[in-house]
Amino acid sequence: MIENQLVTIIIVEDDPGHSKLIEKNLRRGGLEHPLKAFENGRQALDYLKGQGNFAGHPINQRTLLLLDINMPVMTGVELLRILKQDAKLREIPVIMLTSTDDQREIDECYSLGCNLYVPKPVEFNQFSEVVRELGLLLGLVAVPAIK
Repeated sequence: MIENQLVTIIIVEDDPGHSKLIEKNLRRGGLEHPLKAFENGRQALDYLKGQGNFAGHPINQRTLLLLDINMPVMTGVELLRILKQDAKLREIPVIMLTSTDDQREIDECYSLGCNLYVPKPVEFNQFSEVVRELGLLLGLVAVPAIK
């Protein structure tokens, strides 16, 4: 990230083990920005809109989402669709980080406006390395402010 640009990375992942592994390997990649984790799209949407359990809680104006697809309550595709239709939230960069490598899912996510689609490797060491490298990449990305 650009110097002096505090960005909150939101991880939306229903598997707590994957969520912790993502956090750990983003840190291994040198990412020092705040991380917040949610177990489904509904929780993340409530946080981003400051509603429900997050009513009145301020959010960082510079935010980036790492979003799984297959989750209970609200899937990643549903959340992506809602975000990209919202005038205030549509500029939030969204990276799909998911075990789904179905070309139809990939095409749908890009057509809805995701910025990057990263399939999670099944093998543990490969998964760790992909996320570490993603952390290196995120350390260089400029993120627009939510207006």
